[in-house]
Amino acid sequence: MAIIADWLDKYAGAERCVKSFIKVFNTADIYSLVDFLSPEEKKLIVGNKNIITSFLQNIPFAKKHFRKMLFLFPYAIESFDLRKYDVILSSSHSVAKNVLTTSEQIHVCYCHTPMRYAWDMYFDYMEKLNGLEKMLFKLLMHKIRIWDFASVGRVDYFIANSNFVKRRIKKIYSRDAAVIYPPVDINLFDFEKTKENYFVTVSRLVGYKRVDLLVKAFNRLGEKLIIIGEGEEKEKLMKMAGDNIIFKGYVSHKEKVNILKRAKAFVYAAKEDFGIAPVEAQVCGTPVIALNKGGTAESVIDGVSGILFNEQNEENIIKAVNDFNKRTFDYFAIREHSMKFDVNKFEEKIKSFLESII
Repeated sequence: MAIIADWLDKYAGAERCVKSFIKVFNTADIYSLVDFLSPEEKKLIVGNKNIITSFLQNIPFAKKHFRKMLFLFPYAIESFDLRKYDVILSSSHSVAKNVLTTSEQIHVCYCHTPMRYAWDMYFDYMEKLNGLEKMLFKLLMHKIRIWDFASVGRVDYFIANSNFVKRRIKKIYSRDAAVIYPPVDINLFDFEKTKENYFVTVSRLVGYKRVDLLVKAFNRLGEKLIIIGEGEEKEKLMKMAGDNIIFKGYVSHKEKVNILKRAKAFVYAAKEDFGIAPVEAQVCGTPVIALNKGGTAESVIDGVSGILFNEQNEENIIKAVNDFNKRTFDYFAIREHSMKFDVNKFEEKIKSFLESII
């Protein structure tokens, strides 16, 4: 068996899935376009196993700039010779699903999303570019979309990380997919029934996460908001924010849990493929105020484990927060709801799925 990742450069949502795949199928070989994990992250995800990388690994400055080498990704992923394997399991939000396979092999793709920048978020990414960059981006994405769609037949079975992504796969690739929600290690998060008077969000500070909407809404609300995370928009957001909004930047896991479990509520404005952070908050017994679209529409039960708002704008966030402040929530019920996303259940379902098709 071979396990294929797009790239391994940090410990995030997709890497948690790879970690679980390796735990369940511990004799599998591991492939990735690049491996720039720290020694601690590498130990956590793959243990002592070797990661087989592509030629991108050895390109100068790749560690910092490999994402800008998208035009080379098709050549890099197709450079892996996987003929000796019976089963290929890919963890893909980009090109891992496009590895070359034969008719005698079974390829199962756990799909976090079809390539965002080529499909759903194409215009969002293009908005940030200047004239020449925009023209080159259009040409590249046109070629990438043709190649990406033409390569869909290399996957025998799709697993989506949410029903939201399942619909994307059907729309873009005309393929059906099973749904298995991604893993959350509930043992790493403490339950707390005593809440304090502040709200919290945990997010990368990048455009599509729409943290700017949270800042604008809480500027008007005057409620205390703690923002955990780093990203390219941090400086801009800090200039926008009032004194009631605190930027914590990167924090340790222990500090993150301490903030999450005591928060009045977790707030989130992004339209996510799934969204691990809102589930982590629920594991702590903390209600979630989130968008009623994408993954949070599936992970949050409106009125039970939080409040869902329908439109991605500051008015809807303000209304949801005011609505939340008038209600009470059963923190034990919120924690209980989050159990369905436990890492052990994820691993059982992945193992069962592969056994059933093999």
